[in-house]
Amino acid sequence: MRGLAERFGRLTSTGLVLAVLVVAIVLGAILTATEGRNFFSLGNVSAILVATSVLGFVAIGQTLVILTGSIDLSVSYVVSLTTVLAATTMDGSSGNVVPAVLLVLAVAAAIGFVNGAVVSFLHVHGFIATLGMGLIISGYLAVNYAGPTGDAPRSFALIGATRIGPVPLPVLIMLGCALLMILMLRRTRVGHQVYAVGGNPQVARLSGVRTSVPVITAHVLCSMLTALAGLLLVARTQVGNPTAGTQGQYDLMSIAAVVLGGTLLAGGKGNITGTLAGVAIFAVMDNVMAALQTDPFLRDAIRGAVIVAAVAVYARREIDRRPARFERPGVLDAALQEAK
Repeated sequence: MRGLAERFGRLTSTGLVLAVLVVAIVLGAILTATEGRNFFSLGNVSAILVATSVLGFVAIGQTLVILTGSIDLSVSYVVSLTTVLAATTMDGSSGNVVPAVLLVLAVAAAIGFVNGAVVSFLHVHGFIATLGMGLIISGYLAVNYAGPTGDAPRSFALIGATRIGPVPLPVLIMLGCALLMILMLRRTRVGHQVYAVGGNPQVARLSGVRTSVPVITAHVLCSMLTALAGLLLVARTQVGNPTAGTQGQYDLMSIAAVVLGGTLLAGGKGNITGTLAGVAIFAVMDNVMAALQTDPFLRDAIRGAVIVAAVAVYARREIDRRPARFERPGVLDAALQEAK
């Protein structure tokens, strides 16, 4: 038992969340079997993968922003805005698909740039800056759209229905974006600056880093990845929905997946692999609770308990690994303090 605890303590945050994912899959298979269902059936695995795709896009972007020490609460409204813009621009014509996609990505990039610029140059915390942006978008949607609108052509809807083997195409696109972001964080100067600014912006600035560049880049990429999530929703439903983002609670769920994946909310530490594992854990939990027909209130309570437990475990591990200079002073140190 002690050996198991020591191995548990040596795991990195990413290794820990991957271990939790394995445990969640095993428990899910057992609980689903009690209902006479096969957790590993092709249809069920495909449903779990599809569930990870939309939240996965948003959570990857949220990870970039949180690594810089900021946060993005406008993602839910960006999802809603991109669905209505895409569906109304396509208007049932395959020839409008490319212009609609380019328009949506351009609008999302502009929103991300404004968010990043307000955080960097006006020194407004991301919580307030993106909340304000979200309210502006919410007001625009409420005034101009009363319900589902637009019409995506069948050629675009095929993106949401196509599978390569057992894996849905949207999942492969999401994993491709995740790989690009991982390479960006590990191999590029901007990626290294994202960690530096999130760890300590003053030290980064004194080291010659232009702190506005990684912050704005992270917000722009976050909004564009969120726009891809919106496009995926349009491919599934073939209409734009002005409340699609808020109904999915993508703001809170993406932050929860990032935290569950081991990324510090204060920034500077974390990775996208852990976030994807966090998204997968939520997808498995939701799938199992749906199979068990769990009460919606109990589902939210279980989600909340998992998030709180994850943060508590990560906080405990950080305290245990604190350098010796922060430990309780010894007898000699205490005597010297009294002598002063």
